[in-house]
Amino acid sequence: MDEVLRVLGPVGERWPRVLEPTCGTGNFISGLMDSQSPPREIRAFELQEAHFRTAQGLARTSCCLIDVRQADLFRIDLRRELDWQNTGPLLVIGNPPWITSSELGGLASSNVPKKTNFRRLRGIEAITGHSNFDLSEHILIKLLVELAHERPTIAMLCKTQAARNVLRYAHARSIGLEAADIRLINASQWFNVEVEACLFVMKVGIRPAPIKADIFSDLDSRIADSTIGFVNGFLASSVRLYERTATFDGKSPLTWRQGIKHDAASVMELTDFGAMAKNRLGEPVRVESHRVYPLLKSSDLHNHENPVPRFSVIVTQTKIGEDTATLEQDTPLLWTYLQRHRDFFSRRKSSVYTGKPEFSMFGVGEYSFSRYKVAVAGFYGSPRFRLIRPVADRPVMLDDTCYFVPCRSLRQAALVFCLLNHESCLEFIESLVFRRAKRPVKKSVLQRIDLQALLQSIPALDLAEHVDAVMTRYGADRSGRADVAESFEELLQPHRNAPSKK
Repeated sequence: MDEVLRVLGPVGERWPRVLEPTCGTGNFISGLMDSQSPPREIRAFELQEAHFRTAQGLARTSCCLIDVRQADLFRIDLRRELDWQNTGPLLVIGNPPWITSSELGGLASSNVPKKTNFRRLRGIEAITGHSNFDLSEHILIKLLVELAHERPTIAMLCKTQAARNVLRYAHARSIGLEAADIRLINASQWFNVEVEACLFVMKVGIRPAPIKADIFSDLDSRIADSTIGFVNGFLASSVRLYERTATFDGKSPLTWRQGIKHDAASVMELTDFGAMAKNRLGEPVRVESHRVYPLLKSSDLHNHENPVPRFSVIVTQTKIGEDTATLEQDTPLLWTYLQRHRDFFSRRKSSVYTGKPEFSMFGVGEYSFSRYKVAVAGFYGSPRFRLIRPVADRPVMLDDTCYFVPCRSLRQAALVFCLLNHESCLEFIESLVFRRAKRPVKKSVLQRIDLQALLQSIPALDLAEHVDAVMTRYGADRSGRADVAESFEELLQPHRNAPSKK
């Protein structure tokens, strides 16, 4: 913790008061006491009995005023709980738990905040995993809300994802931040965990201001590598790069789709094909072939220019909510197979299956069966768009870590492929995504790509040459080609004719 205190400088000269909301055994308290410029007063909270006793023991040996209390931070209101003896600027410092709410729930821990939709998520976001949050994120937000009147400086070690989410919260609630820094640290070296982490420092202000944060490569860097900030309501990973490519920020005229979700890979995904098919359990599988499709995953898309499916997947529905009871009559072999493995489906935890027919899937619709797709892996920070064609005259499915645009012909797919892989488009995406996030490329980013603006920015002859080259690569003859503008209009037509959603 000495490194963090060194970055902050002489604490006592700048902040006579220090609060540590989850002090553990008191490492920061000890560091502050031993520093050349200790604060006049330290307040701290800790829930765990053994840690509290250790930290309390440190307080008894100090000549400065230190008050360590045993308390659950989520059950107290800091606006009423703190009774400072001194005045002056306040520093809030600490290394709160990095565990997530779902991980705590799995441990049956009671040390969790009251469940509220503090991010204001839409229903579909909440049930598909977006509501899981890092505990440190909730602590930081609690500090922002309950200590706003103190205009504190908050310096916390946390995951960078948590820091970004706190910036999003501050933006959504118009909380004023005079300044914010994210200084990257080596979490593997410091804490033996493989996550992107940082020292996150915020200076809370009075008035709402544009939310941004300078990014430093390490604790000692004096010059920021980049600046993240809000542009058009969205947190950009590079404000400078965004400003250069902002003309492509809009609304995609095409709807991006996510691949199929089933959460039963052991029985739904097959190796080999046809008579030699086996499930992930190593069991031979004999089901009706028209319910089995080639399958690509994120790693397949990212690592191979022309990805070849390593697996196939059983598809039980053609649209979400479709009655699967008809499988008993239509595909008796598949029905028998599913019944034999129904325990795998009953153990699925995702709420997307609640109230749905037995053996349901999610993310399946008419678009899933399009013969041509342009797809991208969601798990990689450097997007690589791939053109997907049928395999053995069967449309290829993608898993739910992938996103795709369905196309009705090879020439439409070639055009979308060329537009998305254009350097201008890739730079625009780079300005928005955080490369080391759990899922850097998301549908919300892809839906912002204005393909029409891209089409207009690229010289028509250059784009036509690229499209022709892609068509040739996939064996199309001259009769299959068309003017790029005409192809684009054909591609958009079904979307223009589709009924609007209210």
